[in-house]
Amino acid sequence: MSDTLTEVKAVEDTVVEETPAPAAPEAQAPKPVEAPKPAEAPKAEAPKAEKPKAGRPKSTAKKTRTVELTLTVTGTAEGEWQADLVHGTQRVVSGLVIPAIAVAKAAKELHEDIAQGIESVLEAARDQHRTRMEELEAELARVKAQLAELSE
Repeated sequence: MSDTLTEVKAVEDTVVEETPAPAAPEAQAPKPVEAPKPAEAPKAEAPKAEKPKAGRPKSTAKKTRTVELTLTVTGTAEGEWQADLVHGTQRVVSGLVIPAIAVAKAAKELHEDIAQGIESVLEAARDQHRTRMEELEAELARVKAQLAELSE
């Protein structure tokens, strides 16, 4: 029995000596590392199996379908307005004549800044039409006066 005790004592001495020494992890590493690796491997596989079961939320970007429409409204100084509509690369409407009041109403519905920009263009067209109307009224007055001279 003394031999057995000595062997145990020798093993205890070896363990005590190897544990604090920093150079000995290579000698100890194979036994402790080998035992936990098989135990850790199934644990690592279990979370992988759980992830597909739980399922992560899918991105809504794939489900959301965006539509690209380009509406171009063109106005002239005379107050004539046209609209062009393009869906992606396909022209849906081209040169559709629209009334100035419809443009003004639509601009007000969209945004105040857009409405102000459109209103300034419409006001310039109104001023131009007033000027033209005054010129035509003056010309009409001249023509009436000439007609009156010829009729006497």
